Amino acid sequence: MASASATVAAASAAPLGRFERYLSLWVALCIAAGIALGQAFPAMARAVARLEVANVNLPVGALIWVMIVPMLMKVDFAALGEVRRHLRGIGVTLFVNWLVKPFSMAFLAWLFLRVLFAPLLPAAELDGYVAGLILLAAAPCTAMVFVWSRLTGGDPLFTLSQVALNDTIMVFAFAPIVGLLLGISSIVVPWETLLISVVLYIVIPVLIAQALRYALLARGRDAFDRAMQRVGPWSTGALLATLVLLFAFQGSAILDQPLVIALLAVPILVQVLFNATLAYWLNRRLGERHDVACPSALIGASNFFELAVAAAISLFGIGSGAALATVVGVLIEVPVMLLVVRVVNATRDWYDAGHARA
Repeated sequence: MASASATVAAASAAPLGRFERYLSLWVALCIAAGIALGQAFPAMARAVARLEVANVNLPVGALIWVMIVPMLMKVDFAALGEVRRHLRGIGVTLFVNWLVKPFSMAFLAWLFLRVLFAPLLPAAELDGYVAGLILLAAAPCTAMVFVWSRLTGGDPLFTLSQVALNDTIMVFAFAPIVGLLLGISSIVVPWETLLISVVLYIVIPVLIAQALRYALLARGRDAFDRAMQRVGPWSTGALLATLVLLFAFQGSAILDQPLVIALLAVPILVQVLFNATLAYWLNRRLGERHDVACPSALIGASNFFELAVAAAISLFGIGSGAALATVVGVLIEVPVMLLVVRVVNATRDWYDAGHARA
């Protein structure tokens, strides 16, 4: 477990960086920049949109790999051996992530977008918005969970093991869950397209990231840490560049319907708070420690939004309502997760009192 222990030490020491702390601000600026560019240079935006092979936009595909691979390099699959240390916490995490979260989001998307907010949204985009929210909830967060866990004093080995386990499950479960929920929502997506997205944006990036990880670690932990410091900003930079392109295509729709982003944020916010509360409460009821309950609740609340953006663009196109819905998840991720961090830290005495009785 030397490798996992070293990863834990690095993850525990990592502060909330400037990019992460102000991610919502950068996203908002990218929205403004993308809309402005799309309106000022519509021909250029259309030209970029046409750079496709097999329904994969080449500039966006390249940016998405740059976005995802550095994050997956942080995952140490050797930590799967630690799963047995906290079976109750792991059980809660798996239950919320895979049996509650995607299905609760599908319900909330139907309730808010097809029922409550339907008169306020463009009817032609409703299916896309619902699909985007389902994609957003179908994959648990990876890299940012280490930051949220550190801010709550979470057990770093538990955090690492649950991320490794969730990423392993995601390879096999993401496509079936998305396909099932889209089918239930009467949204038709060819299975071959969905499977291609899984291979392109999960399987291949995982293999590349782990090969790079092991090659760097073979040169020593310091070499790995230096490399991660260099490539870490690439991930956020690629995400922001992708958002500029996306909003260059989405600009006219947003200007015509300025409330769309706020309305899409409502079911995402409800889902995050519901799943975080459920995971936190279940861990307390089962007698798990607070430093296990925190990362369990946080990974249940947050989303692998980079994968969601990639899959939405691949399945529905960069100018789709699905892509826009996943980007709203990026916009509210940091402030909402910081709120969850604040709540679990403030309620530690209440939690420990219940843990002592369990």
